[in-house]
Amino acid sequence: MSSSINRTGGVRPALTALVLALSVALTGCGGGTGPADGARASAAGTDAPAAPSGTTQARPSRPSAGTGASGSTDSARLPGLGPRTLAAIPPKARQVVLVTGRGRNSSASTVALYRRTDAGWEPGAEWPAHNALRGWTDDHHAGDLRSPIGVFALTDAGGLLADPGSKLPYDRSGGFTTVGTGFEGEPLVGSFDYVVAINYNRRPGTSPLDWTRPLGAGRGGGIWLHVDHGGPTHGCVSLAQRHMKELLLTLDPAQHPVVVMGDAKSLAR
Repeated sequence: MSSSINRTGGVRPALTALVLALSVALTGCGGGTGPADGARASAAGTDAPAAPSGTTQARPSRPSAGTGASGSTDSARLPGLGPRTLAAIPPKARQVVLVTGRGRNSSASTVALYRRTDAGWEPGAEWPAHNALRGWTDDHHAGDLRSPIGVFALTDAGGLLADPGSKLPYDRSGGFTTVGTGFEGEPLVGSFDYVVAINYNRRPGTSPLDWTRPLGAGRGGGIWLHVDHGGPTHGCVSLAQRHMKELLLTLDPAQHPVVVMGDAKSLAR
């Protein structure tokens, strides 16, 4: 799969693009055996026995009282996060995409950007978003229609449209074409115009279209941040196109960005 991806922005021959497009259409959001979300297949979950590189599960390694994993000011500056979640954020991470779900079984969520400064975490933009149809899970398996809870690195991006100026490696490919309709009958066209791969059960440093699943296909994969199509996803998190573009212009690999995602109650642990 990865051998057919042009990481410099080009699109491989028409036949390869067609195969990729059909794969996305058939497997869709978080597909366990193909590319990613859009709302045509299954999602991926967390708390796997062994996490792939670039992934930090929110395990109960607790910091000392009153101190977050990133310093004493972090718990106050990253709202809603409990000690277990804070402890899962790598010390080197200086950018956080915080996805807070409205409820354990809700498909509505909010995305907020934060960057670490000498004074602590500084808030940035905040946007409405969708997550999976059935909400969130600590123990996802392919097809459960829930988004994974945890802390995951963000290292790779791509899309059907030209690179808008992303600092992350950006793969422009016809493989990001998707068709069909979502759970509420909304068209999926344009859902993959811009995507950022979430490093759950994937190989960091590859195109979001790479099908490698280190934990096995049964654990799902292809979990992305992508363009919102107006309804729930199968596992991904979706934002308005203009917000996805802004996100791509903001994320900087030198700042080791991560996404912290889950329902509010789970994130407070």
